[in-house]
Amino acid sequence: MPWKYVPGLKRLPGIAAANILKIKENPVMQKIMDMQIIRPASRPPCWKETVAFLGVALSTLAIPLFLYKWQALDNNSLTAWRWVFTDVPAWRIFAYLFPVIGLAYVLAGFSFYENRPFWLVIVSFAAAAVFWREPEAIMDAARYFTQAKHLELYGAGFFIEEWGKEIFAWTDLPLMPFLYGLIFKWFGEARIFIQIFTTLLFSGTVLLTYLTGRLLWNKEVGFYAGLLLLGIPYLLTQVPLMLVDVPTMFFLMLAIFTFCKALDKGGAKMIVLASLALFLLFFVKFSAWLMLTVLPVVFFYYLRSGPRRIIGRTTAMALLASLFIGTVSIIYYDLLLEQIELLNAYQKPGLKRWTENFSSTFLFQMHPLIAMAAVCSLFTACRKKDYSYPIISYLVLLLIVVMQVKRIRYILPLFPLLTLMGSYGLMEIKNLRLKKFIIFCCVGSSLLLAISVYLPFLQRLSAVNLQTAGLFLNSLEIDQVEVFAIRTPTEQANPAVSVQLLDLFTEKPLVYEDNIAPLERLKHETSSMRFTWEQQNPAYYRMAPEISNQRQAIAIISASPGQPLPAALQARADGFRFSKEFTTSTNLFRYRTLVTVYYN
Repeated sequence: MPWKYVPGLKRLPGIAAANILKIKENPVMQKIMDMQIIRPASRPPCWKETVAFLGVALSTLAIPLFLYKWQALDNNSLTAWRWVFTDVPAWRIFAYLFPVIGLAYVLAGFSFYENRPFWLVIVSFAAAAVFWREPEAIMDAARYFTQAKHLELYGAGFFIEEWGKEIFAWTDLPLMPFLYGLIFKWFGEARIFIQIFTTLLFSGTVLLTYLTGRLLWNKEVGFYAGLLLLGIPYLLTQVPLMLVDVPTMFFLMLAIFTFCKALDKGGAKMIVLASLALFLLFFVKFSAWLMLTVLPVVFFYYLRSGPRRIIGRTTAMALLASLFIGTVSIIYYDLLLEQIELLNAYQKPGLKRWTENFSSTFLFQMHPLIAMAAVCSLFTACRKKDYSYPIISYLVLLLIVVMQVKRIRYILPLFPLLTLMGSYGLMEIKNLRLKKFIIFCCVGSSLLLAISVYLPFLQRLSAVNLQTAGLFLNSLEIDQVEVFAIRTPTEQANPAVSVQLLDLFTEKPLVYEDNIAPLERLKHETSSMRFTWEQQNPAYYRMAPEISNQRQAIAIISASPGQPLPAALQARADGFRFSKEFTTSTNLFRYRTLVTVYYN
C-alpha cells in the first residue's frame, strides 16, 4: 500500500516516494514502522537488482572455492584450511552452499527480526552451543581450570590470599579463574556449566554490539554488526573453551557501551555500572589495559555535547573505577610487577615468533566481506565527517595497523568493533533486501564452514582423547585414578598439563606426582609452552583420598601409541588388566595426548 493511502494518517509534507527517507525521520512514522504496521509499497525489481542478486549468489559460491585453492596462505595455528579440509572434499561444501543461498534470499524478504534483538541472542547462543562437543584444544585452559579448582575446594578466601603463591598465576589476571571457580563451587565441577557461561558471554557480546551500534548510529547498524559476529568461524570455535579471550571481548564491549551510555545519559546507576565494567576489564587480561586507551576517544567525542557535564561524569567514573582497581592492585602489587616483568622479558619478544598472517585472519578465519566492508567504512566515515566513528575504529587501527599484532587470539576481543565497522560500511547499500541478502549469505556460508568443516576437525584432535578417556573413567566402578604422564627428551610441553585437562572431564579423584628438575625448566625458557614446565603440581593431586579397599585405575598419558613404559611404571601396571586405548589424532601437531587405561 503506498504511503499516501495509509488510513488514519494525516498527509505529511513530501509524501512522494522520493521523500520516504524524510518521512522515516518523523518520530510517529518511525514508531509505526518499528511496530511493522506498515511498510513502503513494494515494486517489481529492475534488471539491475536482479544482476546484483545473482552477483552476490555467485560470489557466495566462488569465495570458498577461491580460498580453498589458495589455502596455503592460511597459517592459523589451530584451524588452518590446509588442515581442516584434510578429510572434507571441497565439492561437498560447494553443494551445501546452494540451500544456504536460497535460505538467505528468503530471509532477506522478511523483516520480523530487525527490531527484535532477542533474535540475535537466541541465534548466537544456539550457534555457539553446537561447538560444546569440541575438546579443550588449547592447553592454556589447564591453568584456568587449576586456578578455579583451588577456589572450588578451598573457598574464595583461600583463592584471594594464595593467588600467585600456592596458586600458580603465570601471566594471568584473577577475574576469570575466580568466576570459573564460583561456577564450580555453586553448580559442580562439570565443563558444561563453564560452556553455558562462556556462551552466555558470547551472546551478551552480540547484544552489546547491537546496543553500541544503536547508540552511536541506529538499530540497523547495531543489528547487522551483531549478526556479522556469526560470520567469523574461528570465533565460534573459541566460545566453548575455558579461556579468557571471549570473556575479554565481552568485558571490552561492556566497558565501551556503559562508558558511552554514562556520558550520554548520566545517572548514578549508569556511572557505577560503567566504573564496575572498567574494573572488570582491567582484571580480565593484561592486553585489556591497552584497550582501555579507547576511553579518551569516547570522552572527546561526547565532550562537544557539554564540556562541564561530560567532565563531571568522567571524573566520577574515573575516581570510582580507580578505587575499585586500586584496592585489588594493592593486594597483588608485588605479583603484578613480577608478571609485567615476565611479559616484557618473555611474552613481548615471543610476539615476533608466534604470528599468523593477516591474510589468514581476515580472509580464511572470517568471511572476507567483513574485512572488506570495514575498510570501505573508513572512507565512508571520512566522507561524512562522522566523529563517532573513531570510537569503534581506534583500537582496530591501533592494534592491527599500527602495532601489527598478528596473532588472532590477541585481536579476537576486537571482532565486535570490526563487525561494527563492517556494518557501518554496508549501510551505503541503499537496497535493503540486497543488503540483507549479502549479510545472510556471509553468515550462512560461515556457519556452514564452521559446523561442517571446523568442528569435525577439532573432534579429531588428540585433545579429544582426554575428553573420551575422562567419560570412560566415569563409567568405571572405581574410587580413584592414578595418572602417569610419560615425558620424552624431545617433548615441547610438559605432559603434566594434560593431567589437569583430564581432570576437567572426569568425576573420579586423580592422584599424580610430577617432579621437574630445575635444569629441565631452564631448557624450555623460550618455549611457547614454557608455563607447562613452570607450574607446580597442585596439592590436591599429591594427597590420595582415604578410601579403604580402594578400587583403582591407572591412566597413562603418552605422545605415541605403543610407547614403551619405564620399568617402574611397567611394574606398577602389571597388577592391573589392560582396559582401553584412546588414540585419536590428526598427526598434524608435535604435541599429542594419547591415553591408555588399566584397572583392577
